[in-house]
Amino acid sequence: MQRPLVTVAVPSYNQGQFLDEALSSIFEQDLPIEVFLMDGGSTDRTADVIEKWKDRLSGWRSHQDDGQAAAINEGIALGSAPYVCWLNSDDLFLPGALKKLVTALEGATDAPAVYGRAWNQVQETGRRYPVWVEEFSQYRLSLRCFISQPATLIRRSAWEAVGGADAKLHMVMDYDLWWRLFKNQGALHFLDDFVAINREHDDTKTKTQRRRHYREAIAIVRKHNGHVPLKWWIAQPYAVWYKSLIK
Repeated sequence: MQRPLVTVAVPSYNQGQFLDEALSSIFEQDLPIEVFLMDGGSTDRTADVIEKWKDRLSGWRSHQDDGQAAAINEGIALGSAPYVCWLNSDDLFLPGALKKLVTALEGATDAPAVYGRAWNQVQETGRRYPVWVEEFSQYRLSLRCFISQPATLIRRSAWEAVGGADAKLHMVMDYDLWWRLFKNQGALHFLDDFVAINREHDDTKTKTQRRRHYREAIAIVRKHNGHVPLKWWIAQPYAVWYKSLIK
């Protein structure tokens, strides 16, 4: 049996309608992986999905936990592969995604992580449009999170060096992680290829908790960048108020 190359943590809570497709997209990847499903005690059809996949999961549990970031940390800590990532239970990997990310990261020996492009997919219509992703720049990172989380892969050594995701954060643990990886290890490497799908639906935290999302994001920018660019104060009213009217 091949040693796993990638550890994938899957945090989950009451998203049974999406979980089966997410797991299928993971197990269709063409390289050795280990997958740990960390469910927060779902009461929907998640148990049926776990039963379907339990023989292929490297580990799983289903009980109340301390939130998404803590679950991600727990899942990754259970593994041993040299590369790590997480896939939220409502997102998807595209075919060949992990092999592309591994190859890119193996070629970028100084980078702590690699990120590719991703699609936003509207659940109601199936329409896809690209997530805003661009070449790495500290200045640009201070203006927006241009790294799409489901399209990332991280060296385990870099993950452990920064202590994983901050379990105190509930909305922007990924944005904070990119900053800490960059400041501790250097610039993240950009792969100009589509590798993941970020599913958009009405129950996502970024739609239901816009104000909290922006409050956390602004605090992260202030912490890591030293000041908050004017852009954030202009964008916040639009994102919190206007978008809530057109969702």
